[in-house]
Amino acid sequence: MKLAISGKGGTGKTTLAGVLAWVYANEGRKVLAVDADPDANLASALGFPRQMTESLTPLAETKELVEERTGVKPGSIGSLFVLNPRVDDIPDKYCVEHRGVKLLIAGTIKGGGTGCFCPENVLLKSLLRHLLLERDEVVIVDMEAGIEHLGRGTASGVDALIVVVEPGHRSLQTAASIRKLAGDLGINRVLVVGNKIRSPSDRKFILSQVPQREILGFISYSPLILQSDLEDRSPADVDPNVIKEVAEIRDRLENMIRGHQTS
Repeated sequence: MKLAISGKGGTGKTTLAGVLAWVYANEGRKVLAVDADPDANLASALGFPRQMTESLTPLAETKELVEERTGVKPGSIGSLFVLNPRVDDIPDKYCVEHRGVKLLIAGTIKGGGTGCFCPENVLLKSLLRHLLLERDEVVIVDMEAGIEHLGRGTASGVDALIVVVEPGHRSLQTAASIRKLAGDLGINRVLVVGNKIRSPSDRKFILSQVPQREILGFISYSPLILQSDLEDRSPADVDPNVIKEVAEIRDRLENMIRGHQTS
């Protein structure tokens, strides 16, 4: 299972990525969670102790690694460098593991949408291509709304792109932009999760803006989730109801994909 999770900042996409990874790991599945967001918070959402992650540098900013694999230093725009760097050993060398979830802090594409062709971007895109096309495990990628990490070849490995929205026009406008980008990349399964649902009217609003067939599920607003952030705890540790809702979303997703594969 290869999943990319995106959405407007603040919608709760990292919370979903973290709890979803925990749900899979709790069932004994091998899980690799990838933080590809410039505002890297996935470690916190997964409940990793700070001492395990505070010294980690995003791979795209690890100068020695970028130079070793591409042949040039980061930021060397216009220089000749390796376009297909070796990346198959990176996940196991650079990940940290806690409670059955491996975490890889990848970093983000620079100059998203501007066509920045630099060694760190090439390394990161090659890594994601490997993770999504060749790794035999559950891979969950938490990424920014621009989804610049995904090229056409990489996108074919994504079982689903999950866009997290909250009740509000700006969130849904961002979701529409993400869906268009996904379509341009050839991602056929783009699904929506409504988060921070406080009332039936919140649910109704999202349903009025998104086709029913694209709705994967809803997650209730939870003061406990907000409190977990203040206490630097994983959302999966504080609200059983949210875990239940995310598990139901996972089941629905698995059934969708299984049904598509057998049809």
